[in-house]
Amino acid sequence: MAAVALSTLSHGAGCGCKLGAAELLPIVAGLPAPEDERVIVGSASADDACVFQLRDDLALVQTVDFFTAIVDDPFDFGRIAAANAISDVYAMGGTPLTALNIVAFPLESLGADVLRSILQGGVAVAAEAGCTIVGGHSIDDPEPKYGLAVTGTVDPRRMLTNAGAREGDALVLTKPLGVGVITTAHKRGLASTEQLARAVEVMVALNAEAARAATEARAHAATDVTGFGLLGHLHSLALQSGAAAEVDAQSIPCLQGVADLLEHREAISGGTRRNLAYAESFTTFAPELEPWRRWLACDATTSGGLLIAVPPGRAEAIPGVTVGRIVRGDPGALLVV
Repeated sequence: MAAVALSTLSHGAGCGCKLGAAELLPIVAGLPAPEDERVIVGSASADDACVFQLRDDLALVQTVDFFTAIVDDPFDFGRIAAANAISDVYAMGGTPLTALNIVAFPLESLGADVLRSILQGGVAVAAEAGCTIVGGHSIDDPEPKYGLAVTGTVDPRRMLTNAGAREGDALVLTKPLGVGVITTAHKRGLASTEQLARAVEVMVALNAEAARAATEARAHAATDVTGFGLLGHLHSLALQSGAAAEVDAQSIPCLQGVADLLEHREAISGGTRRNLAYAESFTTFAPELEPWRRWLACDATTSGGLLIAVPPGRAEAIPGVTVGRIVRGDPGALLVV
């Protein structure tokens, strides 16, 4: 059976295929809130995962994440999707324990070897995280999709949420941005194989070390940066924390060559365009800010780093770059300078 480039079958790659925040969040907000008092983090706060308390020192962390192929290599697709799903547990300060595969796949047209490679990629990353894949569910679908439903644990007294940031906190980002730009550009023949390899390296890297560092540094809040881009996820963190935030665009780390790629509109995904339109409703951009930096801050990221709000004196204990700070202001309002 002839090899097929998986990304050519995707209408929107990776987390870029997410429904837009502006459209999705009002729908979710209208759903009934959980009445069980053991649900200590639910969907109302748009956090990375839910938390269900079992006892004073133990709670379950549960999340689910899946998406369309962002790269052509099946094994890498599996690794990226698994790292992305497990990241939600790390964003809560939790430890992943088990996972279930979520598979949508055209088995007849692509063949068993491709699916096997995707699943093997997921197993490899889950094993690195100390997480056991114990089963799953599959459906027939002409557009391949893969991800995980992950269960972990956390001590509720030490967990991280997106609602605890305080005025004066430094904002530390633990991975560079630009993977959405590179994968989109590569699909359209604009990025090199070397650039894509570096983007894959970033996406498959687990956020375990960053989560441990955040917990040890007694961070006040955290979230991971994925499909809604840096500004979309920071907006949620600031909104839930009842604060505003400032971002130093010059400090945002990005992968090599991304600035040049953003000069080509073909390297900007549909998800990133939706993110910028959404961000403009709560963000003030400095007039002198270069257009490519606006796009970078809204890049629809897949398996990105953690964005951590931590007292400034402890920021250096976290492996990452300080990109801004929490300030007093209208909840959720952002200033990018």
